[in-house]
Amino acid sequence: MVMKPPTVFVVDDDASVRTALTRLFISVGMHVEVFGGAAELMARAPRDDHGCVLLDIKMPGVTGIELQQQLKDAGIELPVVFLSAHADVPLTVRAMKGGALDVVTKPFREHTLLDAVHEAFALDARRHRNLGDYEELQHRYETLTPREQTVMSFVVAGRRNREVASLIGTSVRTVKVHRGRVMEKMQATSLPDLVRMADRLGPRNTPVTSE
Repeated sequence: MVMKPPTVFVVDDDASVRTALTRLFISVGMHVEVFGGAAELMARAPRDDHGCVLLDIKMPGVTGIELQQQLKDAGIELPVVFLSAHADVPLTVRAMKGGALDVVTKPFREHTLLDAVHEAFALDARRHRNLGDYEELQHRYETLTPREQTVMSFVVAGRRNREVASLIGTSVRTVKVHRGRVMEKMQATSLPDLVRMADRLGPRNTPVTSE
């Protein structure tokens, strides 16, 4: 699958600012999409895109801070960089507490803004890599049979083979077979490696059933 290029999603109610930012980002080879307000961006819903959102912190109607929350609520996890024409400390603090990567003050220096956007791109790239790794791990887990998932849950909890055999009503030899298949299917190189995978996957409700 071809990865989408990172895009700067600019939201600013000032048309002249949108034009200036478009020219700046295009001049350095970046993809850019511009929006006049929150409703336009949310209609576009860049949920699976790569890049970042560049928001004017004070806009009529839905403010940048409010749009930041809307993005979160919609499951859109693109990094957010704010543009502000006001050295407003409370707003800046609120934006950063809301998860903003940076707040750049207008009038901005081009290199300052570009540095913030590059940092946001790098952060988003890491997010997508981590998501891809998790999905691959989830796929491996789903190849396990219910019994193998049960054995895995006991193994990563520190149970010995004899204990697992007693708990699920089978022989130690059978547990060893299941355990080997779990290691193979999960592509785990060691027990600590399997434990790290289980931690990454999070809690799993695996029923304990008899053979």
